[in-house]
Amino acid sequence: MTGGHKVFGVTGWKNAGKTTLVAALVTEMAVRGLTVSTVKHAHHSFDIDHEGTDSWKHRRAGSRETLLVSSVRWALMHELRDEREPALDDLLAMLAPCDLVLIEGYKREGHDKIEVIRGEAGRDRPKWPEDPSIVAVAAEERPEGCALPCFHPDDARAIADFILSRLSIAAPGGGRHAAE
Repeated sequence: MTGGHKVFGVTGWKNAGKTTLVAALVTEMAVRGLTVSTVKHAHHSFDIDHEGTDSWKHRRAGSRETLLVSSVRWALMHELRDEREPALDDLLAMLAPCDLVLIEGYKREGHDKIEVIRGEAGRDRPKWPEDPSIVAVAAEERPEGCALPCFHPDDARAIADFILSRLSIAAPGGGRHAAE
């Protein structure tokens, strides 16, 4: 547990399919009746707001936080300005209670992770041999010398089973599966 939440990470080199796997896992967990939140770490500047919108004008004027609210969602934008990037535990503490938080990125943090090895990204040096927080691998073929549990990257059902078992999370209703 990190920040009071049960967390599991998805890591791997750029273009390995991390986001695709996270999205498939969220779908699989939701079908099973679990509430899942996600955290995605970006290594670049990003914006969820666009020039000219009212909330963009608020931020541009110097608002430290802008809460954008509609009848279907809300988003809190916090400008770091000269602050340091918050620690993962501090960010997790901001999330509402849920059954599981899937984390994409934060590869240097100590929570359990699965490494995705696929396509061109699979030619890079794998992280699992040096990183004890990687407890499983998602690859089209088992990497040579890898004794960790290995799953096909498209098998969200088996990966979800592994994560839920590892974190001792029981799905409501006895663990329905997306394929059923």
